[in-house]
Amino acid sequence: MAVTITADTLIRLAALLTALGVIGGVALWCFRFVQRDKKQDRELTVIRKEQTLICYGVMACLKGLKEQGCNGPVTEALSKLEKHLNQAAHEDEL
Repeated sequence: MAVTITADTLIRLAALLTALGVIGGVALWCFRFVQRDKKQDRELTVIRKEQTLICYGVMACLKGLKEQGCNGPVTEALSKLEKHLNQAAHEDEL
């Protein structure tokens, strides 16, 4: 039994390896894309929580200023912040 390797056999083998490499590359790209998207979602969740805490801190400061008698922009900013936080809380429920 003699094994002969022709140019046509080498070309077909190279084509097969190239096709498998491309398919593997696309599959790897898709996997990495999904993993990166999940990581970004986790990071955004953490950032949103931090921003919520910052908003509550700012709201506490504005309420303190209002209790000390500051009016005008303090009252306006406080009402806008409370409205925003209420709307954001209702959007999270959906």
